[in-house]
Amino acid sequence: MTYTTEDFDFDLPEELIAQTPLKDRSSSRLLEVNVADHSYKDRVFTDILDLLNKGDVLVLNDTKVLPARLHGVKEGTGAHIELLLLHQEEGDVWEVLAKPAKRVKVGSVIDFGDGVLKAKVIEEMEQGGRKVEFAYQGVFLERLDELGEMPLPPYIKEKLKDQSRYQTVYAREEGSAAAPTAGLHFTKDLLHQIEAKGVEIAYVTLHVGLGTFRPVSVDNIEDHVMHSEYYHVDQATVDCLNRAKEEGRRIVACGTTSIRTLESIASLFPDHLEKTSGWTNIFIKPGYQFRLVDAFITNFHLPKSTLVMLVSAYAGRDFILEAYRHAVDEKYRFFSFGDAMFLHR
Repeated sequence: MTYTTEDFDFDLPEELIAQTPLKDRSSSRLLEVNVADHSYKDRVFTDILDLLNKGDVLVLNDTKVLPARLHGVKEGTGAHIELLLLHQEEGDVWEVLAKPAKRVKVGSVIDFGDGVLKAKVIEEMEQGGRKVEFAYQGVFLERLDELGEMPLPPYIKEKLKDQSRYQTVYAREEGSAAAPTAGLHFTKDLLHQIEAKGVEIAYVTLHVGLGTFRPVSVDNIEDHVMHSEYYHVDQATVDCLNRAKEEGRRIVACGTTSIRTLESIASLFPDHLEKTSGWTNIFIKPGYQFRLVDAFITNFHLPKSTLVMLVSAYAGRDFILEAYRHAVDEKYRFFSFGDAMFLHR
């Protein structure tokens, strides 16, 4: 069946878009979605402890969000310029989004923190994209920590008081332009309790790009071109996953980024997973057959987004939209700082 982008639309009152994180990470709500019998149940996130079974493998994405939004002034004119770091090309050359882009031409130099960090524009790209070369004293990531802000999604208008709340408690591999938000619900204590139950925890890395927020601009979803994101899976993780599959144990992914990583490596190594890294532009939509992921945790996503399409691939479009209507009726909190779902069969 061919779907249009409109097939994944739903009504979402603006007041349900969570603007700030809850005081306690794990106090968010959890909608349990049982795909096998088409039922759902209202829970709290700490119930994940009951929903995970001894022997399950819980896969977490350990990417760390860079404080990638920089505010500076253009040398010579004093114009205020904002740069959003997207991807490190090589050395000190980065692909960025510039705002307002029309003021940032090749040769422009933007000054951040009174000369602590400077960016020279070396190439113009499409849609406000630029390549810049940074100059600084000391260590680049330290300058970024000092001067940068967390790049919150465009639908969050409130300023984040505590930057660490847009970071998972297990984040360690720096490189994301956005957080893998399903993981924001976990505390270190909850993870310890999950391990104590006999659930194995494995880590993958996928650096989330801003393409995750780009709207689908085509009518027929088959025509949509997915953005690419860098991922890495090490030997310890593939050993853990291979053992689980051989023994018939469940693999539970935390978040759509973990799903995309796991399904990407499963397509490369269908019989026996191997450690690997690379770029994935996998588009998981209705009709897709999951190879590795048995169940997953995810937040509530934007209407007409590729992420709603991914969840629909697992649970069916009609059932997911029904579950989303229930979430709206019950006033669940949506998107990055919102509540979660646990989907299983």
